Amino acid sequence: MELMLERIEKQVGAQTHLYPLDLTLVPRAVTVLLGATQAGKTSLMRLMAGLDAPSQGRVVADGQDVTGRPVRERNVSMVYQQFINYPSMTVADNIASPLKLRAAAPDKRGIAARVNELAAKLHIEPFLQRLPAELSGGQQQRVALARALAKRAPLMLLDEPLVNLDYKLREELRDELSQLFASGESTVVYATTEPTEALLLGGYTAVLDAGELLQYGPTAEVFHKPKSIRVARAFSDPPMNLVAGSAATLGVTLAADLNLSVPLPAARTPVVTIGIRAAALRVRERAGDLMLAGKVELAEISGSDTFVHVDTAIGELVMQLTGVHQFSLGEAIPVYLNPSQVYVFDAAGDLLVAPTSEVR
Repeated sequence: MELMLERIEKQVGAQTHLYPLDLTLVPRAVTVLLGATQAGKTSLMRLMAGLDAPSQGRVVADGQDVTGRPVRERNVSMVYQQFINYPSMTVADNIASPLKLRAAAPDKRGIAARVNELAAKLHIEPFLQRLPAELSGGQQQRVALARALAKRAPLMLLDEPLVNLDYKLREELRDELSQLFASGESTVVYATTEPTEALLLGGYTAVLDAGELLQYGPTAEVFHKPKSIRVARAFSDPPMNLVAGSAATLGVTLAADLNLSVPLPAARTPVVTIGIRAAALRVRERAGDLMLAGKVELAEISGSDTFVHVDTAIGELVMQLTGVHQFSLGEAIPVYLNPSQVYVFDAAGDLLVAPTSEVR
């Protein structure tokens, strides 16, 4: 489906849920709606589905204005945070239900083949004759996903479908969904608060914040070249380190007379902000690095990474180190950064310079 939102706006009473925005989804691809809670992701998705009508603007699907058309008249499938299955139906019947409703004379053999195909892809084959109440939460969510996929709707909307699952299940289902979406059967819109999820799903990302659409484009491009500090904050986990600086002849000067050799554009503001992703900071030196003396304030092990909060002359920085590392509170450690891996934003928060080398 080719879906266009033209000057869409949503107000509820005195509250603005969505400010005027234009968004044209890339058809047969995954678009991730990325933003914090109350960024406007669900409001936007409900307008796409036809569950709500915009206060202003219009929704165009395959060249037709469908702004006032209710959801029952649109060929859309949806999966919510809270999985919804028919409790009196078996897993197999749950998955088959949209196929049976759509066909005047259902092809039982074809439906059974589609159900078995999806059950195999989502690893729920052993449970096809069970009722949803007999399944775990992760298994029930897989059933809801399989039912949505079975419909083969041209537009598929997923509103944080994995948020209520534990870490291991989320990881498994993310991988499975990436493979299922790669078929290009539907235009997929996937809402999440997690930057990591957006990167894993790939495709395209629309960054929202407080009801505003800040940037839309290929996911890797939005991640590596955020248009503003607001986009960089939304697309960084942990949050990007932000440090005040001033433009100098040969680059940027930070506190403690630390100079970064960063090529700045001729038209620039004297006051700038440096952005450093947590993964760009190291405790071991590489060619071209600058060193800051640091003192450990907090060290957290999360999964296969260690997050270290360090007090330095330019402020508190957060490092993301691969692997499990042990640090003592108050321990003195070096912090290395490379000027080629920093962002520079102007006084208005707009991007001036993106890194010339990627974090590795």
